[in-house]
Amino acid sequence: MRQQRRSACGELRFIVLALIRMAKKPEASRGEASNDKKQFLLRLSDSLWKELSAWAEDDFRSINGQIEFLLSECVKKRKKKNQQE
Repeated sequence: MRQQRRSACGELRFIVLALIRMAKKPEASRGEASNDKKQFLLRLSDSLWKELSAWAEDDFRSINGQIEFLLSECVKKRKKKNQQE
């Protein structure tokens, strides 16, 4: 019984130490920067937030995903429009 407890405690200690090491590493070394997504603060009115929230729910997306989708679509349309001119 004691051996099992020591083994479990050793495994738990190993996991905790690994998490602490990961927390101390810069984000780039954790693979987060490989996503190449930029973060920024966006302030929205309550009414716009509610509209986006409902729309995102209808499309089974998060609000962040919905905003990213809408921006991507607008950029695609703009590129097409500029190529036609």
